Amino acid sequence: MRIAVVNNFFPPRVGGSAHMSASLAAQFVAAGHEVLAVTAAYADAPAEEERDGYRVVRLPAVKMPQVGLSIDFDMSFASLRPGNWRRLWKLLDEFKPDAIHLHGQFFDLSWLAGIYARRRNVPVLLTIHTLLISDNKLYGGVFRLLDAVLVKPILRYLRPRYVILDKLGVDYCVERYGTSDANSEYFPIAVDTGHFAKPVTKDVRAEHEIGDAPLIVSLGHVIPLRNRLPLIEALPAILAVHPGVRVIVVGRVYHDAFLKRAAELGVSDALVVTGAVPKADVPAYFAAADIVTHDLNGGCGTASLEAMLSGTATIASVTEDNYPGIELRNGENVLLVRPDDSEAVARTVIELLDDPERRALIAQRESEMVRANFGLDVVAEEHLRTFEKMVSEADVLR
Repeated sequence: MRIAVVNNFFPPRVGGSAHMSASLAAQFVAAGHEVLAVTAAYADAPAEEERDGYRVVRLPAVKMPQVGLSIDFDMSFASLRPGNWRRLWKLLDEFKPDAIHLHGQFFDLSWLAGIYARRRNVPVLLTIHTLLISDNKLYGGVFRLLDAVLVKPILRYLRPRYVILDKLGVDYCVERYGTSDANSEYFPIAVDTGHFAKPVTKDVRAEHEIGDAPLIVSLGHVIPLRNRLPLIEALPAILAVHPGVRVIVVGRVYHDAFLKRAAELGVSDALVVTGAVPKADVPAYFAAADIVTHDLNGGCGTASLEAMLSGTATIASVTEDNYPGIELRNGENVLLVRPDDSEAVARTVIELLDDPERRALIAQRESEMVRANFGLDVVAEEHLRTFEKMVSEADVLR
């Protein structure tokens, strides 16, 4: 098959959606398929390159201003640059895709490529990565309105088959977009197991002068949806029992409320904030950690799953039925707390630091669970089976 992968976010941009789309593309190539990846220009990344056996084309784009919304990444939109519609359609016409894999329901490249697919009768798979939600009532209302008057009508026209990653996403898509079992696949986030089989690139403890102190790592961009506040508010109780604890926050800081709260609580000295780090260095941070906490506001994304895979005890805030068809058992193969519950975070961290043997056992079970259910090879095979079915059905209708 010829598969076009379209995502406004793509490496060298870091983030779960970017890495997942690139990793799946590489896996499709490894399985013998042709892949074209189309994305938006980013920083000094080349306009075109060969990557892992497939072609990547980056279209000129306009970077949007950050305005404090809950999904406030440095987003770029290609449709705002003249001529990109024609460039994209020409690329796709030359590639002649059998199927198109879109990532992100509210990105303009997904819309443009989706319209192309509709006009050319090419089957489309759309992965929903980010939900348009916010705890802020004003922003939440704006997002709901955008979903109702813009995103939902576009999706109704595109008629994709959806890939939904977890229960929260399922509930959201049913409510906002009217999805159902008839037009959806429930595949989890894909984690590249091979990336964590490589030797670590650095000694994180030595670099940050942590020594043998208990270390909590929280890795991922800091945005309002993942604000780190439950961890910061848990720190006074944690430090009272384990005064040497250090916390490394790894990722670009788009929302600094956690730093202000740390200063108010007098725990700033326990924090190290690194900013974004290369993907190659991520395993080194997990290897250095005693505990990883990232998704404490609700969710369990790529960073948390990678931490579990690496064999480090990882705390997240989802329910045991979060992944359809995957059995999570709190305290056995996963560590779960309620969203935004700093007392539960403090209690869980203290229990883990007090009992290294239990911490190691749970970490091992987490790793086995992720490898069996979220491994890139497992998830990519499920995608390919779906592509093959969609392409066969499209051929019958032609």
